[in-house]
Amino acid sequence: MCGIFGIIVKEKSDLKPDFIVKCLESLALYSIRRGRDSSGIVFKNRSTKEFDLVKGDIPIKELLKSSVYKSNSQKAIKAYNDGFSFEAFGHARLVTNGSQLKSVNNQPVVKDGIIALHNGIIVNADKLWELNPNIKREFDIDTEVFLALLKNNLNNKIDLKNATNMALNSIEGSISTALSFTDRDNFVLATNNGSLYYIIDNDYLIFASEEFFLSSLIKKVKTINRKIIHLKSRTGLILNTKNFSASSFSQDDKNSVKQEDSTLVNENYLVKQENLKSNFNREVVVDPLVFLNRNLEKPLFDLLEDNQEQIKKLKRCSKCILPFTFPFIDFDEKGVCNYCRNHKPKVQIQSFDKLKELVEPYRKKNGEADCIVPFSGGRDSTYSLHIIKKELKLNPIAFTYDWGMVTDLARRNIARACGKLGVENIIVSANINWKRENIKKNITAWLKKPELGMIPLFMAGDKYFFYYCDKIKKETGIDLNIWGINDLENTNFKTGFSGLSPKFDKKRIYSLSIKNQLKLFGFVSKNLIQNPGYINQSMIDSFGSFAVRYFSPKKDYFHLFDYYKWDEKELESLIKDEYQWETAIDTKSTWRIGDGTASFYNYIYNTVAGFTENDTFRSNQIREGLMTRDQAMNIIYEENKIRYETLRWYLEIIGLNFSEVISVINKIPKLYKLQSEELFK
Repeated sequence: MCGIFGIIVKEKSDLKPDFIVKCLESLALYSIRRGRDSSGIVFKNRSTKEFDLVKGDIPIKELLKSSVYKSNSQKAIKAYNDGFSFEAFGHARLVTNGSQLKSVNNQPVVKDGIIALHNGIIVNADKLWELNPNIKREFDIDTEVFLALLKNNLNNKIDLKNATNMALNSIEGSISTALSFTDRDNFVLATNNGSLYYIIDNDYLIFASEEFFLSSLIKKVKTINRKIIHLKSRTGLILNTKNFSASSFSQDDKNSVKQEDSTLVNENYLVKQENLKSNFNREVVVDPLVFLNRNLEKPLFDLLEDNQEQIKKLKRCSKCILPFTFPFIDFDEKGVCNYCRNHKPKVQIQSFDKLKELVEPYRKKNGEADCIVPFSGGRDSTYSLHIIKKELKLNPIAFTYDWGMVTDLARRNIARACGKLGVENIIVSANINWKRENIKKNITAWLKKPELGMIPLFMAGDKYFFYYCDKIKKETGIDLNIWGINDLENTNFKTGFSGLSPKFDKKRIYSLSIKNQLKLFGFVSKNLIQNPGYINQSMIDSFGSFAVRYFSPKKDYFHLFDYYKWDEKELESLIKDEYQWETAIDTKSTWRIGDGTASFYNYIYNTVAGFTENDTFRSNQIREGLMTRDQAMNIIYEENKIRYETLRWYLEIIGLNFSEVISVINKIPKLYKLQSEELFK
C-alpha cells in the first residue's frame, strides 16, 4: 500500500555525493503519492557503527525539511567521503495496521536487530502470533510478525535466503520488503506480488515501489544508464554490501543447500532513532469493524430510525421492487413501472471468446505487465482481477485510488487478492486529510438544507479514480484497461433526485448526455446559491471530479462484464473460498462494504425515501432474469438494515458529531408518508 525506496552505494565509489542525495530525495518525493500519513528514512553509518533513523506522523516532504534528517544525511555523506559505503532507505506510509501516532508503528520498523520497510498488509498476522508462541509481540503493526519469524529462523542457524523464504511463505496478504541488519553486511529485497523495481550496477543499488519512480529518476539525473529490473512476484535479491555481490532467490526454491553465513559482523550496530511529531492535532481512529460495540453504545444506536414496517407497506412495481417514491417512476394498469417497461437486456452482450480476441494484440510475450485493472477492493473488482489473470491469462497491474473513505477491510482484501495472484498493486493515495475535510464541509452545508439530489457531492472525491487510471496507463506504457464496472449497479435515483429524468438507452451506467450534464450543473449551481455553505475549499475537488468522470479518455478500454457473465453465486464462492475474503460484521451483504460512504448515504435514502441502492441493484437483477421478485423481496429488508459500525466510523473519521447528524436526518420529511403517487411525474 505504501511507497518504499532507497539507495546503497559501495565504499570508495566514484559517485558524487550530490548525485546520491539527489537520488534519495527524488525517490522520496515520488513516493509520497503512495502515502502521506507518516514517513521515515534511515541511514546505515559504517563510520560510527550506527543506524541513524528519523520517522514520524508527517508526510515525507516535511520530513526532508527537518533538521534531524539534514543532520543524519550530512553524517552519512561525511562517512561516504571518508571511504565508507552509503546506505539509506525510506518509506512513505499509508496507514493500515497500527496508528501512525505511535512511533513504533511507523516505518522503518526496528525489531530484533532487523531494520525493515514493508509495503503491503499481512492479513494473517494475529494467527501467526498464535501459532508461534516463542516469538514476542511488542507493537500493533503487522510488519512485526514477519521480522520476528525471520529473526527466529536466523537464530536457528538457517541461512539468510532460506530464513527469509520460510518467513515469506508463512505470510498471507501482500508484502514487498527491504531489510537491513545490525549484525550482518546484507541488504535484502523481496516481494510476493511484484511491487518492487531496482537498478543495480557494480557499485550501487537503487530501488523503489514503482518502475515509474525509477524511470523518472533516470530522466532527472541523466547519468544512470542501467536497465530497470522488475523484482517479480515471489522473488528476492540478497546484496552483500561489502563486496557488492548479489544473488537472486525465489520463494518457490526447495531443498536449497544450507550455506555458512560469511556476512555476520563482529559487533552490532546501534540504532539511534528520533521521532518527529505533526503539528496537527489528530486523534487515533480505530477500525470500527473490530472495536465498536452496539451494546456499549446503545444510546447512540437507539438514535437511528428503523422504519421497516412502514417501508414494507409501500406500493412497489409488480415486476421489480422499486417503490412509488422512486424519482420519475410511473406504473401501468398492471402495476409495472416504466423502468421495467423500457428495460433492454445488458448482461454479457458479447462472448468471452470475443474479449480474448480483442485483448490479443495487447498481450506481451515476455511476461511483463500488459493490462491495468482498476481495483477498489470490492467484490466485482476482485472477481474481475481473478478472471483477467486466470482466464484471460494476461499479466495485470492492479490500480487502487485511496481517497480517504476506503476501509481497512477493503485494504486487507486488496492485499489478499494481490498476494495470492502475485499481482503488482499500484496505489495512489490522495491527500486524505484534505479529502475528509472536504466531505465534512459539504455534509455540514447539506445538513443546513437537506436536499437528496446533492448527496452525490459527498462521493465526488472518489471520481479521480478515472483520472489517475489514465495517468498510470501513461506512466507504465500499458494501453489495455479492463474495468469490472457492473451495469447491474445502475441506480438512476441519484441523478433523479437532481431532476434528471431517466435515459433508458444510455450506453454506460456513468453516461450522461450533454443536455443532462448542463441540467445537473444548473441544479448544483442553484443549490450553491441557496446554500452558501457549499462554497468552500471542496469546490475545486468537486468540479474536477465532474470533469474527470465524464471527460476522461476511454481508449483501449473494455468492460469485463460485457463479455463474461456476472454470476453472484460464482463470485461469492470465489472470493470467500479462493481468497478467504473478509466480510463486514454489520451486514450479510458482500456488496458496498469497502467504502464507508455507502452506509451513510443509504441510511439517508432509506430513512427519507424508503429504499436504497440495494433496491435498484436487486431490481436490475430481476429484469435480467438473475433473480425472482420473491427472492428480492425476501432479502432486501435484510440488506437495508442499518450498518451502525461503519456509519459510526464514517462520521467519526470526518469529524462530525453522530448524534447531531442523525438527528437532522431523522427530521427530514419522509417521502413515503406523502399520499400522492404523482410526486415525480
